[in-house]
This record gives sequence, structure tokens and C-alpha cells, in this order.
Amino acid sequence: MPNRPRARAITAKRDMRTSLLKQWALGSLIGVSTLWAGSELLADGHEVIIESHGFNEYGELKYGPDFPHLDYVNPDAPVGGEISVSWTGSFDSMNPFATLTGTPGLMSSIMFERIMTTTSDEVGSYYCVLCTTIEYPEDQSWVIFNLRDDVVFSDGTPMTAHDIIHTHELFREQGTPSIRVSLTQLVTAYEALDDHTVKFTFSPDAPTRARIPQMGGALAMSKAWFEETGARMDESRLDVSPGTGEYMIGEVDPGRKITYVRNPDYWGSDVPINVGRGNYDTIRIEYFADSSAAFEAFKAGEFTFRRESSSINWATSYDFPAIDNGWVVREELEDGTLPGATGFVFNMGREKFADRRVRQAIGLVYNFTWTNENLQYGLFQQRESFWENDRLKAVGLPEGRELEILESLRDNLPEEIFTQEAVLPHMSGTRPLDRGNLRRALALMEEAGWTTDTDGLLRDADGNTLDVELLETRQAFDRIFNPYIENLKRLGVNVTYNRVDPSQYQARRQAKDYDLIFGGYSSGLQEGTGFSQRFGCEDKDDVFNPAAYCSEAIDIIGELIPEAEDYAEMAALIRAADRIMRYDYFVVPVWYLGKNWVAYYDFYEYPENLPEFGLGHLDYWWVNQDKYNDLVAAGALQ
Repeated sequence: MPNRPRARAITAKRDMRTSLLKQWALGSLIGVSTLWAGSELLADGHEVIIESHGFNEYGELKYGPDFPHLDYVNPDAPVGGEISVSWTGSFDSMNPFATLTGTPGLMSSIMFERIMTTTSDEVGSYYCVLCTTIEYPEDQSWVIFNLRDDVVFSDGTPMTAHDIIHTHELFREQGTPSIRVSLTQLVTAYEALDDHTVKFTFSPDAPTRARIPQMGGALAMSKAWFEETGARMDESRLDVSPGTGEYMIGEVDPGRKITYVRNPDYWGSDVPINVGRGNYDTIRIEYFADSSAAFEAFKAGEFTFRRESSSINWATSYDFPAIDNGWVVREELEDGTLPGATGFVFNMGREKFADRRVRQAIGLVYNFTWTNENLQYGLFQQRESFWENDRLKAVGLPEGRELEILESLRDNLPEEIFTQEAVLPHMSGTRPLDRGNLRRALALMEEAGWTTDTDGLLRDADGNTLDVELLETRQAFDRIFNPYIENLKRLGVNVTYNRVDPSQYQARRQAKDYDLIFGGYSSGLQEGTGFSQRFGCEDKDDVFNPAAYCSEAIDIIGELIPEAEDYAEMAALIRAADRIMRYDYFVVPVWYLGKNWVAYYDFYEYPENLPEFGLGHLDYWWVNQDKYNDLVAAGALQ
């Protein structure tokens, strides 16, 4: 049965809270995207108000207001025990919101809950966590969140609407630059109507579809704590505000270990969306200098759950005693999420990369075929799209609605967008250096004004060499990157592979002090205002846009995406953007996996019906205490 919000009519001229409490007239069931109401609800002086336990940007919610738990959890999962994972590098802060200073610890936002949350078996749905219901008019010019009255911070103090408002103000004033801009452009007024009711009024110029989801994602941090400590949102620090979440910060050993512990007085354990989730007493994160050290520690039982990212490890290294003894389980689990748009990212702020032909030439000597077959055991697929999904990636020549969108942008686009098929990664041969691609790359460099000197180096008309530094911090990538470095040298690039320590890498990445890095962009099955934060000109210097990419056409598409009235329109806009960005070639595409490689000590269990869009090992898996005790008795764990 469809799960639809209720529509009611209120007298707009009366006080809002009095109206909401006393003046509603019973309406009819409605959809979120399509509203039907009788004429009596649209009479002069009245407006239709929608009330719901959740929100979906395009359609109906999967879960109704009285759902007992999410379909993919085990509501009877035992609670207790520990999951321990690893991370490489270091950290010196527990403030994840200071993106321009310090290196935050992994999962350091786990303490903070949002007003609404998403699920792992839907796209675009948001459900109340800190609220009971939301209210908004059909034009979504404002939203009211009716907050729960039983929410408390981990220090025992109650959460109120004033904490939500104060946190919002902190993000407006001290958040990451792109977030500050986004919030100030989106919200024109905000207020606590009472201790458990908060209202946000939106700019009429703000994209309609982005309004409620963005503010539903608002966090709750303690106003009293900030006032007492004088702390700032944008500073690196180890002590942070208490949160309302299920976990609190336990032990912190900077650069070495973080332990998050269950709040024994957590307020929300019985809230339906939380049932069957958060099943560990502690979550421990062990830091290691490199992935090799981390893998050795896993084999020795120093931590218990590992998501494998190394193809050589997955193919050749899972033959240690804990595997032979049956203590460790090794599995491939399906992954329905979009892979990251990863690759070698050009810093487009560098003049040397301004010519697309230079970027193409540098990309042409990367050999995916040889790399995958000889270094990655043929386990990967080559990434083609920024949205590696049949519904969202551009294919062939543009047609239909995608073509109409591109035609409206023709003045800002090269003719090849219309006459050539969507750019695909180049094909390569079975040798480390494909000679045909090298010849093509040299020809492109010559067209761009670079010629090969007697010493084999490319030089421009002024005699300058093409100096490129590839910046990296992870030793495990040396074996993958070094053949590419050698190919770049054969091309004539004066290339340097510089592997630095994690703190230096973080600082240089924040300052965009690099030529080329291995990184990329996150992508979603549904896009909104975050699209412009990642790809927009206004935020090109933001940490979320590692290439400093900027395109007038993409800026226009970024304005249209949040206004899309249905998923089909959004998908057409994304396909148009994908076509343009692949043509602009600011990331050399590499590989993706499309599944989860996991290895874990055999005392963890998970639901049979894992959702399409989540692995959930830190969320809805659990510990089998009897199996754990057996492994301890066998000496499997340290």
C-alpha cells in the first residue's frame, strides 16, 4: 500500500503554531510529488500543508509511519561485543567539519545524528530520526520539523530546537566555504518556534527539490557545550561537542587508535528506524603506517574486520594460518552503490593542463589492460563514466531529452559533443606501453605546441619542459603507479612520483598544492545541490572538487538538477553532464570493482537480505558471542 503524507488546510493568516494545532481541516491522502486536493482546501486565505514522517524527492516512501523496523535488519540481533577495523595514515583531530585544517579521525561524525536519515534499500527517501513529523506547504517554501521530546545528548542534557538552530548558525558562519554558501543561499530565515519545533524558510530562488532533504540533514550539536568552551566549528581539535547518537568517543590515541563506545543511556534504541542497528558495544579503529602493516596485523588477529582493496592481496595473500584454521571468512558481497569516479586527477588550476590535448596525451599512456591483467589479476573493470550505472551514464550519440538539454547549451559546448559518441577510455595492448597510443599522445602534444628535444623531453616554444609531480601517500600503489610513471617518461614528461607522509599529503591536498593526484569524485544514484558543490565553478577551490574543474555548461546543469520534477528529468541532466565531463577529460579513468571484498574473523553475522545500497558491517551486522568465545579459546585473537 502506498505510503503517502497527509494534506491539511490551515488558515495562513493566523499564528502558525495555533493554526497547526487547532485550525486544520481534514484533507485527503496525497503523494509527495503529486498533490491532489479538493477546492475547499485551496480556498482564499488557506494553504495546503503536508505532514509526514518522511520525504521522498520523486515518489512515495517505502516505509509507512508505523513500520516496525527496516526490512533488511535483524530486529532480534544480539547487542554487544566489538568490531575492529584498520585505517592507514594518521589523524590529529576529532572534528570532521574543519576540512581546511588538521586530519580528522575516521568516523569522527558518528556521535552526531541528523534530523532525518536515509535507508540502504531506497533512493531519495528521508525518514525522521530526531523528529516525529515534518510539515511543509506544497510549494516547499518552508519546512517545520516537529522534534521528539525525548532526545538527549550523551552528557545527559536534553536536545532542543535551540541546539538545532545554533548548529545551523555554526555551519553558516564557520563551515566549509561551499557549505556556508549553500546554506546562506538556501535558507533566508530560521527559528525555534518552541523547544521542540524548528522552522526553516527557503529562498524563492533556491531549487525546490533540494530544500527539505538538505535541512533534514541538519545536525544536532550542543549549544551549551560551544558556549562553555568557546570552540569553533572550523578548528582542529580533539574534544568535540557531545552528540545524540548511539556512540560516543571513548579512547583516542592520536595517530594510533580510536575507540567509539555505546552510550548506555542512548535515547533512541527503540525508535523503529534504529531497531536492529548499532549492535556493537565498541567500534575500534587501529591506524597503521601503510596497508602492508595493516594486513599483517589482521592476519595476527589484532583487528577483526577488513575490507580488502588490494587485488594482489585478494588474489594471492589469503592463505595464512587463520584462513587454514577456519578462523577467518573471506567473501565477495554484492555492491549496488555507484563506484567512485576515481583516477588520476589533474589540477586544472595549473596552466600546464589548460590544453585538453595535453591532458589527453598524459592519459593515453596509462594502460588499464596491462595493469589489470598483470598487476591486478584481471579482477577489475575499466570505469567509463562518472556515474557508472545504466540509467545515468551517457552512451553513444546524444538523443531524446539529453539531446534537448545539450542543444540548449550549444553556445557553451564544442561541436564534438553532438557529433561524436560519448568519450570512452582508450583501448590498450598487452605490453606495458602501447606504442600506438604513444604515437597518438606525441601527436597531440605536438598539436598543443610541445616537441621532443634531443634529450627525449618535451619542450614548449620557450624551451620549458613539461614538469609534472604525481603526489601520493600510500605505498601500496607504488607497483601500480610506477609503470605509468615510466610510460610518462617515455612520452617525454619530466615526471616525478612523490610519496609523502599522510599529514603532508593532507595539507597539500587542502591547499591544492599538487599537479596530479590519485583521487576522484563521489557520485550518487540521485543528485541535487551537492552536484554543484563537487563540479561547480563557484566551489572549484573546495576540497570536494579536487580537479578545480569549472565549466559554464556544467554550472547551468547544476542549477537545473535540483529543479528536476521527476527522476527521468534528473537522469537526462546527469547523462548530459557525464557526456560533457568525460569530453573535458580532467580525470584519467582507471578501474572499479562493483563488489565488496571482505574478510573477517568468524564471529560476525549479517542479515540474509542485505540491501542493494549498503554493506552495513558497522551498522546492522552483529557479534555471535559463542563463536567469539570459541575463537578466543583457540588463540585466534589478540
